[in-house]
Amino acid sequence: MYVKLNVWYTAALVIVLAGCQQAREYQWAVHDMSRPRPVVVTPGEEDGQAPSDAVVLFDGADLDEWQSTKGGPARWKAGSEYFEVVPKTGNIQTKQAFGDCQLHIEWATPAEVKGRGQGRGNSGVFLMGIYEVQILDSYNNDTYPDGQAGAIYGQKPPMVNACRGPGKWQSYDIIFRRPIFEGDKLVRPATITVLHNGVLIQDNWVIEGATRHKRRAEYKPHPDKLPLILQDHGNPVRYRNVWIRLLD
Repeated sequence: MYVKLNVWYTAALVIVLAGCQQAREYQWAVHDMSRPRPVVVTPGEEDGQAPSDAVVLFDGADLDEWQSTKGGPARWKAGSEYFEVVPKTGNIQTKQAFGDCQLHIEWATPAEVKGRGQGRGNSGVFLMGIYEVQILDSYNNDTYPDGQAGAIYGQKPPMVNACRGPGKWQSYDIIFRRPIFEGDKLVRPATITVLHNGVLIQDNWVIEGATRHKRRAEYKPHPDKLPLILQDHGNPVRYRNVWIRLLD
């Protein structure tokens, strides 16, 4: 009796699914020539260079696209094709606000190794100024896993440690989808994908909430677009080739 019921149930399910497939309507026919063409974007001449639709946040010369989170001009050192954290001057943020985005950013921890754990080459990339991707010298430098380079700080360690040695240039390529709120209610959490030096380390991770230290993350409603923040954690970390594409 059980076998007969199971066969009947399976057959009924197949019929229902087939009916749903037939009832589904498509906006475009397969290979429809009247379908709108994608916008043409000219890629950079080399990997990592900004495409034509990107907002260039550092052009190798100045910090005109940035300001101090305390107000006034960014006080970090700029020039020579990179800019560098000046310890104790505070975080910096973009003048422009962003939501959904593709971010490319290159960074290098100090060549001279000082400190250990969280005290070695520490900085951070804060999407919307709230959700941190950790920057740290994680080359032969042990620390708590959700605080090493490429971690969603305090939430999710990277899938692998793809860190290069001290003083070497590294890259993050980040795809970020902002959270969606309706009033005070969270409708959809943020998600993030990160490639570190071309290696996938965060795969569409669902962010648990705003970055917090030694406390569980939680969401609080905020605007749809907010500035990108780079962290002064007391180490002279360097940055270059920073650009962002709006995805919303």
